[in-house]
Amino acid sequence: MGGETQIVTVDIGGTHARFAIASIASEGTITLGEPVTLHTSNHASFQTAWEDFRSQQGGALPDNLAIAAAGRINADIIRFTNNPWIIRPPLIEEKLGVSTHLVINDFEAVAHAAAIASEDQFLHLAGPDTPLPSNGTISVLGPGTGLGVAHFKRLSPAKYYVQATEGGHGDFAPLDSIEDTILARLRQRHTRVSNERVVAGPAIVDIYQALAAMEGRAIVERSDVEIWTAGTNGEDSLAAAAVDRFCLALGSVAGDIALVQGASGVVIAGGLGYRIRETLLSSGFADRFCAKGRFASLMATLPVKLITHPQPGLLGAAAAFAQLHLEPQ
Repeated sequence: MGGETQIVTVDIGGTHARFAIASIASEGTITLGEPVTLHTSNHASFQTAWEDFRSQQGGALPDNLAIAAAGRINADIIRFTNNPWIIRPPLIEEKLGVSTHLVINDFEAVAHAAAIASEDQFLHLAGPDTPLPSNGTISVLGPGTGLGVAHFKRLSPAKYYVQATEGGHGDFAPLDSIEDTILARLRQRHTRVSNERVVAGPAIVDIYQALAAMEGRAIVERSDVEIWTAGTNGEDSLAAAAVDRFCLALGSVAGDIALVQGASGVVIAGGLGYRIRETLLSSGFADRFCAKGRFASLMATLPVKLITHPQPGLLGAAAAFAQLHLEPQ
């Protein structure tokens, strides 16, 4: 491959669709242009959002496209988790006027971003303060609207393979009586309580209400955003306790994922993780990550990082495109 390849990279979630033009150099370095964020509610379809972005770019776009989509990726039709748009992959090239395209799951894209991000784009959270290993498996998980879980395996310092998973839907395992209370509350609504019911952004509401009930307080209806805000700025001690409890649970789940995947390191991703990074550092996250009985000493050897790249979905979609379409097969 000679010169640079330009592609449009897109990260589509429930509320926003982010677009950027990426340049992929011959040696594989990816440079993102200035991202453009569009509200999904302001556009009838992905195609009309695409046309809006194309207009903003002067009416012409590269004819390569990579999409990270917050939904299950199917060959014929893609429906989004919190977004009424529908994408039909067989029609993408005809409808959008591109010659090559790739559609992957949004968290799969995040794992690609974690695989290629430079060391200065990680914040150390736990374990030895060393770079992520240049070989072996790296677990990647991110609490957001749900709980994304993936991993990538390094085949060499420059080669890796990403595996998307549904690891966020493993069973939640309480570690103390407070988590027993949270689990009991969730079981009133869910026959099976997965990790995602406790370690995801909206779950802070159930954690908060469980703690209130445990103390005999009246249950006050508050949104997840209100609780996260009050819990991280010191306004409300009960909300702060809920955020601390979330961090403990995230540490436990991250440790479980690392054990299951045979990881040599772990990356926490997602906007929520970044917003509570200072709380994670001062919480019991690291202790819970290592609290695996006979494997505690092993867990203490694993570096745990938080990716700080501002647009991992856009970067990761471009990286996946480069790996599939531009690397020698």
